[in-house]
Amino acid sequence: MAQKLSLVFAGTPDFSVATLQALIDQGYDIVAVYTQPDRPAGRGRESRPSAIKQLALEHGLKIFQPASLKQQTERQQLQALRPDLMIVVAYGLLLPQAVLSIPRLGCINVHASLLPRWRGAAPIQRAILAGDKQTGISIMQMDQGLDTGDVLARASCEIRDDDTGSSLHDRLMQLGADTLIACLPALQQGALKPESQDDSQATHATKLSKKEAEIDWSLDAEQLERCVRAYNAWPVAYTFWQRKGKTENLRIWQAQAIELAHSEQPGKVLSSSANGIDVAAGKGVLRLLQVQSAGGRRMTASEFINAHPLEGVQLG
Repeated sequence: MAQKLSLVFAGTPDFSVATLQALIDQGYDIVAVYTQPDRPAGRGRESRPSAIKQLALEHGLKIFQPASLKQQTERQQLQALRPDLMIVVAYGLLLPQAVLSIPRLGCINVHASLLPRWRGAAPIQRAILAGDKQTGISIMQMDQGLDTGDVLARASCEIRDDDTGSSLHDRLMQLGADTLIACLPALQQGALKPESQDDSQATHATKLSKKEAEIDWSLDAEQLERCVRAYNAWPVAYTFWQRKGKTENLRIWQAQAIELAHSEQPGKVLSSSANGIDVAAGKGVLRLLQVQSAGGRRMTASEFINAHPLEGVQLG
């Protein structure tokens, strides 16, 4: 029975949680959980455990938090567990070949794209930014490359017109868990047919940065809407505005592209009403629907303009 597989799980952020929970619910023998060391977080910069560590603690699972898996002592520790399989979901650490070869069935990864499209750290957001209509989950046999291993299973997911990085993350998180659980019995029986990736079709999902979330008003409104959706809930799209003689950050949580011709400089606020704050883009207009000033709370555009009239203001 598949439940007799001896598993090591490696993951760190929220995206990993649904898969570990599903393995627990299905009664798999999880001999250890690997996750990144506790990190400072929040305004107080207090050391906090990862989402995976919290879940592992709740279920009394053995936890390891190495800063690296390159040391021989770490490899010996993993080897002593005698795992059949290591399941990796957004772990955040590179696995050297010496680690990949320890489990009897190797290491498999749950990746949030239809490989070889969007190899790398931020496949969910890059898919939205690119205007993709579809993405999904790939279960991959890991090798030493960056998401280059053979694909064992796939599941597709539509990218909706109103999807944000956050909403798509949550759907793919659950789809990843479901897809893995569905394919584990066949993996143990050797019934899965590995499919090599076509490297010529690969695209790369580089890690997100806060700087890239700054709005470039010269872009088309449709591109800017995708930026706002992709960067919600992190790092959140933003621009700058002048408030009481000071330049302040204005975060944009929700926006809508409007097909409207204009001759104004990109970034100029054309109008503001209960419907939203209309800002000139390189082509078309971006209607801001939900914003947040520095130190303030998220507000609808209607709430915001009651306190901060913006018509005619230049953003950026």
